[in-house]
Amino acid sequence: MNIVPGVVAELESMKRYPRTLYYRGSLGLLDTPKISIVGSRRAGQYARNAVYELAKKLALSGITVVSGAATGIDRIAHEGAGVQRTVAVLPCGIDRHYPASNRDLIESIGDQGLLLSHFEPGFEAREWSFVERNEIVVALGSALVIAEAEPGSGSMRSAQYALAMGKPIYVLPHRLGESGGTRRLLSENKATMIEDIDRFVESLSRVSRQSREDTPFIAYCRSGPTYEEAVAAFPSEIFEAELGGVIEVRNGRVYPI
Repeated sequence: MNIVPGVVAELESMKRYPRTLYYRGSLGLLDTPKISIVGSRRAGQYARNAVYELAKKLALSGITVVSGAATGIDRIAHEGAGVQRTVAVLPCGIDRHYPASNRDLIESIGDQGLLLSHFEPGFEAREWSFVERNEIVVALGSALVIAEAEPGSGSMRSAQYALAMGKPIYVLPHRLGESGGTRRLLSENKATMIEDIDRFVESLSRVSRQSREDTPFIAYCRSGPTYEEAVAAFPSEIFEAELGGVIEVRNGRVYPI
């Protein structure tokens, strides 16, 4: 099994950095801007529709969606983003499929996106392993979106991780009597409501573009070099950036997205 080399900077915000991190797929996605999305396994149709739209628009803007490959909101987030633009963190070994109903989705993410797990190959999911999985999901994203959650749920535990890490939390608007956990976060001023998906995605995309501007590779690509010139100047960065959707090639020239 493949082991992630070096240190994933985002995971240093965890209480304890994973001793070993296994992966399958494109590590280049770890170098892209990332947003974590979590929520109820039994979410209503409103939350499902909103998350699909949000994840799709995030991916189109160059932002990778991170979630936990569970049923409900997790699955919708992965599907909305598309398997090439998503990271799934597993509560089991990298060679296992949990839940079994998501086997095809997990396989597709492993083939075209990125699967991560800090559990040994062959490890079967346990109740406590979901909690540890959730911490990694939160740590990888620059912000956490909780689509729908009730008090005491795993998603609310994810909110605690985000608060401890100093990461912003965003939630969807819900009617009275629905998603009591996220409404509590709003009432305690611990979360911000997403009032317009397009404006929210644009604000995140603008921040992510600005964060990439200072890298020598991105600055070089802004000059519109030919693909051959870019490969010669940045042989390792060019392929990771292309796989991660950070750049695009138009008419033989390289441009940042």
